[in-house]
Amino acid sequence: MSQNYPVVLSFSGHDPSGGAGIQADIETLVSHRCHSVSVITALTEQDSSNVKKLIPQHPQDIINQAQTLLDDMTISVIKIGLIGHAETALAIHTVLQKYPDIPVILDPVLAAGGGKALSNEALIKAINEYLLPCTTVLTPNRKEARLLSGLENVNDCAMSLLEKGSDYVLITGADENTEKNTVENQLFHQQKCMETFTWDRLPDSYHGSGCTLASSIAGLMAQGLEPFSAISEAQDYTWNSLDEAYKIGRGQYNPQRLFWMEAG
Repeated sequence: MSQNYPVVLSFSGHDPSGGAGIQADIETLVSHRCHSVSVITALTEQDSSNVKKLIPQHPQDIINQAQTLLDDMTISVIKIGLIGHAETALAIHTVLQKYPDIPVILDPVLAAGGGKALSNEALIKAINEYLLPCTTVLTPNRKEARLLSGLENVNDCAMSLLEKGSDYVLITGADENTEKNTVENQLFHQQKCMETFTWDRLPDSYHGSGCTLASSIAGLMAQGLEPFSAISEAQDYTWNSLDEAYKIGRGQYNPQRLFWMEAG
């Protein structure tokens, strides 16, 4: 039996704990009735608390694996997560420039949830120069937006990231203002703040929430939603997966991305 599942290609890291990275992408994309194909950008040594070691994969292998997939099937959307190394960013750019019509969702993973830095100045420069011009939707948290732009004010950060080529920039706010009972995510497009989304703040710390959000946007766009609707619905999906999160290790909570299976 043939099924018409849209295909999403993820460039993501491998998280052995199953909370973030490629496992998060796959669970999220399955939830949106997409077929997930993947290229691992980096192996990691990590648990539910933090990343202990990052092991980048060879850039040419990344290019070759992606090209093999793109030669075989129609890719609807490309999602980028953990990059980890400037040479990896260049390898991904080599692939993207050959397929300018495929939408790209970029979650700039610059630090682990536990705080370990997963980037340096060379990687940040490579993202700005090579990946942002290819990006349809960029999903940084506020800290990541400041690191990428070199600016402090959130609105200024967004304007800078739009000028560097991203079509939409969704700056999430859960990483700051923890004294508030709400989280504000701001969406910028065409050099203005297009929408501010407000969500109830959940009580815990979550492993792979950014992966979940970006993959949800990718999956919804692969199903035909235009960016604004995909961005809006993806936040709802992500909030529900965090609201149903469970604790499986000694660190952060794990999003329940298949919460919909238990509904009713």
